Parts: sequence; structure tokens; C-alpha cells
Amino acid sequence: MAVVIILAAIALLVIGYIFYGSWLAKQWGIDPARKTPAYTMSDGVDYVAAKPAVLMGHHFSSIAGAGPINGPIQAAVFGWVPVFLWCVIGGIFFGGVHDFGALFASARHDGKSVGEIIGDTMGKKAKTLFLIFALLVLILVIASFVNVVAGTFAAPDDAKGLFATGAALTGTETTAMISMLFIVLAVIYGLLTNRAGLGTLPATILGLIGIVVIVYLGLKVGLVFNRTTWIFLIGLYITIASLVPVWILLQPRDYLSSYLLYVMMGIAVVGIIFSAISGSATFQIPAFTGWKTNLGGLFPALFITVACGACSGFHCLIASGTTAKQLDNEVHARPIGYGAMLIESALGIISLIAVGMVFSKYVGGEFGSPSAAFAAGIATMFGAETSTIYKTLYALLTLAVSVFALTSLDSGTRLSRYMFSELFLKEGEKSYKDAKGFRKVLAYPLFGTLFMVIVGCVLGGLKLSQIWGLFGAANQLLAGLALMAVAAWLGNVGKNNKMFFFPMIFMLCATLTQLAITIVKKFGAIGGGTAAWGDWFQLIFALAMFVLAIILVIEGVQTFSRQKKTK
Repeated sequence: MAVVIILAAIALLVIGYIFYGSWLAKQWGIDPARKTPAYTMSDGVDYVAAKPAVLMGHHFSSIAGAGPINGPIQAAVFGWVPVFLWCVIGGIFFGGVHDFGALFASARHDGKSVGEIIGDTMGKKAKTLFLIFALLVLILVIASFVNVVAGTFAAPDDAKGLFATGAALTGTETTAMISMLFIVLAVIYGLLTNRAGLGTLPATILGLIGIVVIVYLGLKVGLVFNRTTWIFLIGLYITIASLVPVWILLQPRDYLSSYLLYVMMGIAVVGIIFSAISGSATFQIPAFTGWKTNLGGLFPALFITVACGACSGFHCLIASGTTAKQLDNEVHARPIGYGAMLIESALGIISLIAVGMVFSKYVGGEFGSPSAAFAAGIATMFGAETSTIYKTLYALLTLAVSVFALTSLDSGTRLSRYMFSELFLKEGEKSYKDAKGFRKVLAYPLFGTLFMVIVGCVLGGLKLSQIWGLFGAANQLLAGLALMAVAAWLGNVGKNNKMFFFPMIFMLCATLTQLAITIVKKFGAIGGGTAAWGDWFQLIFALAMFVLAIILVIEGVQTFSRQKKTK
């Protein structure tokens, strides 16, 4: 069954890319002769043209994170058929359109964010509201992934020493050391390719050799810090990473980490085929378990929980925040924007199959996180838990997941810096240097970065369950608003935007329903006297996003109405 699922998914996603992706590019008028913002706005810091393979690595690593692993695994309680259908259909007709559209629209707006696109089509008020909404989502992104990474790296609170070796070395300490060495390797790669003039191919070969070396070192020596210390260190890292030029850390780190993801997916596919032949593991998930589970009703819970495996608002922030500023040619927008989303949908299917191999243990609560179930599921395809190959693969897969979560973190923090500054700049002001008075302080890159990092890290100290559910709804609601923004812009410039309307309406309905359910539950907890401060946090955030979204939807409807009258 697992082989049939993965082959069917790959076939459908490839067909979608070839036919639907090509049709979208023709409808929107992709122009290979048009100069991109990477050249027209080149500044050597944020606007830096990247080779397609490098930019694909950055974009894919940034949008993937832990989302397409955590989401489908949690949603597997509905059965494999609903998750399979949503990953495939959602990826082709929802997420792919969303990502490709956001990247293309941003490339036509000097690499500016979706907020700027909304400003041009729906007005200043809508732009301000969208930026506030996006920043609220990014706070949840930072909090969620700080929580995930710190939890992956953390040693017990009573652990002693800075380094661990030999029998005292644990998987978390190994993962932490390799991840930190990976940052050093990325900086070296960036210097070699951008300052020493080394070509992409030889640099890539050296980079891959470097990955092998740091994995070997990490398996010998680990880093020992408790969770609180890691939250502080991660906050310090993402602050620095969001401010330095992209070629020093962001581009090379994401490019190299993408190879970890490709290898991880390749190992999973081999494992699926091997397990089918050898019988080393059995796919255990029923086709359908029912319309309601512990997550809630199939609608809207399935479409919120799967998240990045089918459609994600965070992707529009990456596409219009960092990727559009590095796009070398418009023709690359389709493989990078649309193609990367479909690869992520394939990763979602792989995650579904992985948990399927250990499903009875997963629902029995034997794994501390979906990421652990993912690593165990793939490793199980190759051997028993006591085997060397199982232990090695489990460690490498856990490392890969943590690397992608950290990648999404530094990209998300850089996006926060862009949009925080945009929020306080008036029309015609290109940077904080053009602003006046206190707005100049608020728009200063370091101020916005520190504000977002501090708030995100404080919230990252909450339990993941208190953040992730809210993040899922906010993230998908952002996708609905981004679909509305790109559709409005295409309508303004006279391009076909009909492919946006059904995905936009569906995502808005699903996410607003989920937020309404959350609000009602939190009011119930508060009224019953059982609420903790985390419940208050979720209530306030949910209310703020619900109100902002409703206002933006009204603005969108008015914009579409004006466009119809003009036609």
C-alpha cells in the first residue's frame, strides 16, 4: 500500500507541475527578458541575484521547516485517504498557485512583500492591517520553531558541562553540535563562492564533504545546554542571521541544508520500496477513521492541521520577502515557486507513510513529537530498533528536521525585519533613513528584529500545543488573504485571476471557522475558571486575527467589486 501511495502522489504532482504550472505561467505572462529586482534593486545585502539551484535550496529549505512533517503526521488520525487527497489536490490547486502567485507578484513589485502589493491594489489601510496580521503570524512562527529547536537540542536541566563525549553523549547533544557546526560550514561556503570566486559545483562538492565531516564530529562530541539556555542562544543567532548580508549565511546555509532534505526524501522512498519487498515494516493507517477525531471535525481541522503539506501562508512571506529579492530570471519563478510547493506536498505524503509504519506506537503516545515519529518510521523501514542502521538513520533524520526548523527561523526573522520597517514607512520612503522622528527609530532594522525575537522567544517558552494549533489557523488564514491580494493585483493589471477565487474562499472559510471554535473554547475555559495565561494568550491572538481578517476580507470584496464595475 505504501508503494502505491507514494507512486500515485509523485505521478499526480508531476502531472500538475507540467500542465497546470505551465498554464499558470502563460496566463500571467512570465517574461524571461524582464529584469528582476535582484538587478534593478541590487544592494549586496538583501537584493542579490542567486543561481537557480542556490535559490531553490534557500526557498525550499525555508518553506519546508518542520511543517510538512508535523502537520500530515498529526492529521493521520483521520486516515490516510483524507491526508493524501488534501496534500495532492491542495498542493496543485491551492498551495502551488499561492506560492507561485506571491513570488511572481512580488517580482513585479521590486521584491516587496504582499503587504506592499495590497497597498497598491486595496489601499493604505488594507496594507497596514495586512502587515500587522503578518507580523502576528511571524511571532507565532518564531515562537513555534524556537520551541521545536530548543526542545530538540536541550539536555536535561541537571546536565553538567559544555561538551559530552563517549557513553555520556545523547542524540539531542549530537544534533545540537552538528547544527551549530552547520552554521560555520555555511559561512565558509558563502565566503568561498562570493568572495574567493569558487564555482558552484566545486563549492557544492566541498560543502557536501563538509557535511560528512561535521556529522562525524557531532557523533563524537556533543553540546550540553538546557532548554532555557538554548532559547537564548537561538534568539541571539536569529538576530544576527537576519541582519547580515544574505550571501554570508542565508543563501549558503539554505542551499546546503536543501541537500539534507533531498537525501532524506530519497532515503524515505528507498525505504518504502525496501520495506515492501522485505516486509521489514507494514503500513498501519486505516483509509478513513471517521468525520471527527481528537483534533475536531474533518472540516476544518484536517485543512488546518496538514498546513504546509498542502498550503501555507508562511510561504507567501518567504516568496515575497527573501526569494523575490534573489530571483535571477522570471522564468525561474515557476520551478522555485510552484515546483518547491509540490516537492513539499511529496514530503507531506512521505511523512504520512513514515508515521504509518509506527502508527500504533504513535497513537499510543510512545513518541514525544511528530518529528520523532517521522524519524522512527523511516528508520523502521530499514531495520529493528536495536540495529545500527536504525540508530544511525534516526539520528540523521532528527538532525535534518532540526536543520530545517532553524532555517525557517532565520528566514522568518529576516521577514519580520522587512515588514516591521514597512509598517512605519510612509509612501515614497524606501528605508528607515528616509523616515522622520520616532518613525525612524521604529523602522530601524535592529529595533524591529529585537522586538520580534524577544516576543517570539518569550512565547517559545510555552508548551508547543499552546502555540501550534493557533499557528496553524493563523498560517492558513494568511494564505487565504495572500490569495486575495494576488488575485486583486492580477485583476488590476488585466490578467486572469479566476484560479484564485475558490482556493481563497475555501481557505478563508476553513480558517475563520477554526478561529471561531478556538475563541468559543477559550471563553468557555475562562468562564469555567480553568484558564491559564496560555489560554488568555490564545484568546487575545485569535480575536485580534479574526477581526483583522474580517476587515481585510471586506476590503477585498470592495476591491473585486470595483474591478468588476470597471470592466
